[in-house]
Amino acid sequence: MEDVLSAVKRGTTTVGLVCTGSGEGEQGVVLASERRATLGGSFIASRAARKIYRVDDRMALTVAGVVGDAQTLVRALSVEANLYKIRRGEPMSVRAAATLLANVLSSQRIFPYFVQLLIGGIDRQGPHIFSLDAFGGATEEKEIAATGSGSPIAYGVLEDKYYEGMSISEGIELAVQALSSAMKRDAASGDAMEVVVITPEKYEEVSEEVIKKIIEANDKRRRK
Repeated sequence: MEDVLSAVKRGTTTVGLVCTGSGEGEQGVVLASERRATLGGSFIASRAARKIYRVDDRMALTVAGVVGDAQTLVRALSVEANLYKIRRGEPMSVRAAATLLANVLSSQRIFPYFVQLLIGGIDRQGPHIFSLDAFGGATEEKEIAATGSGSPIAYGVLEDKYYEGMSISEGIELAVQALSSAMKRDAASGDAMEVVVITPEKYEEVSEEVIKKIIEANDKRRRK
C-alpha cells in the first residue's frame, strides 16, 4: 500500500475561518490553501495543484491528501448538491453536505479515500465549516480549522491571532499569514496560494495581487 501511495499526487495545507463581523457583508467563511502537490512526500509533482473546489453557489470544499480521491468526492458532492437544488427548490445546507460526504467516506472505510477535507459555506443558519477525516468523522469547527502536513504550523498562527467577531478582510489576512508560515516550515507546502471568500452576497476568489500585498505587508512588519 505504501508503494501505491508514493506514486500518487497528494495535497497538503489548507485552512478555514468562520468570520462573524457585525458589519454588512462581514459574515461568512474564508478558505485558503497553497498549491503544491508532491509524490512520495518529497518530489514536487505540481506547483499549481487546485485544492479549493466550488460545489454550490455558497459552498466550497478544500482537499488535502490524494488528489485523485479528492476530485472523485468533489464530483460526487457537486452532482448531489445540484440534484438537491432541483428537487427541493433550495440549496443544500452545509451541514447536509457534510453529512452526505461523511456517509460516503464511512461506507468506504475498508478501502478508504486518503483525504482530509474541509467543507465551508453559508446557508440560512449562517456560516459553517466542517472538518472530515478519511473514515467519515465529521466535526463542525466553530472558529478555525486546518488540514494537511502543514496544519500544525498553521494552527499556531490561527490560534494566536483569531478572535470572535473577526471581519472578512481580517480573516483573509490571517489565512494568508497562516499559510505563509506553513509554507516556510513544511517542505510539502509551497508555491502559490488560493483564497476564497463566501458570504451571503457572493462567492469570490481573492486575486493574486491582493494576496501578494498581504504577504509583503506581513514581511515588513516582521522586519521592523
